Amino acid sequence: MAGHIHCDVFNQDKFLVNGVDVRLRLVRFKDTFCLIDRTNKNYKIAITEASLIVRRAKLSPGVLLAHAKTLAKTTAKYPLTRVEVKSFVLHRGTSGETIDNAILGQLPKRVMLDFVDNTSLNGDTTRNSYDFKNWGINFLSLYVDGVQVPGRPLQPSFAGGSHMEAESYSTLFNGTDIHFSYNGIDISRSDYSNGFCLFAFDLTPNLSANCATHWNLVKTGTLRIEVHFDGGTTTNLNCVLYAEYDNILEIDSTRQIIVDYNS
Repeated sequence: MAGHIHCDVFNQDKFLVNGVDVRLRLVRFKDTFCLIDRTNKNYKIAITEASLIVRRAKLSPGVLLAHAKTLAKTTAKYPLTRVEVKSFVLHRGTSGETIDNAILGQLPKRVMLDFVDNTSLNGDTTRNSYDFKNWGINFLSLYVDGVQVPGRPLQPSFAGGSHMEAESYSTLFNGTDIHFSYNGIDISRSDYSNGFCLFAFDLTPNLSANCATHWNLVKTGTLRIEVHFDGGTTTNLNCVLYAEYDNILEIDSTRQIIVDYNS
């Protein structure tokens, strides 16, 4: 098994300047979250060997000298898409919930929401931790500094297999900026209602959250979430909020790291 480390610094396309001390700390999640085993045989994961593959570039002395001269005057700047994930508990039996100050401070350029069973999220081998059911959601809206997003709230209907969720399903395309591209998504309409119910919102003024070369003005404020359910929730749920921000990491001549965020 091999894969990319999904970390903000590793998801930008610039090389790191020389002489910077990089340390990684990887914490593995518990087995009950990673495995699905409905036979209750207590399977476990054993990591026998792990390797970190790092690509290095050898620069000419002239380029290194130019870097040193430039760093004496200014800093090396690395635009980042910073990712933050939050989780909010919705108690059993609720028919509606308002999450005030879900985000307080810098406003994200894009958010994604899903709702998952609390037991599954905390780890249970008999359940899928990524089973994002629709839970009978019939109303969902965000409020960014009091302004409703989208302008008309999402009001899907999953009751009785009616599958009136086209507008909610389309957020997966509009919110991820693949609506007008040649890229597809491996989630069908029927999949969406059965375990892949995600809601994506591009909060930039010109729908440019997916454009790495385009930046919008950084704004601060509050983001509120309002959601309603048919009847009431049958179990404790977690509202998982995924947020992306535009930020900058800077490195000075002494190789000190400077960031424009606090988290």
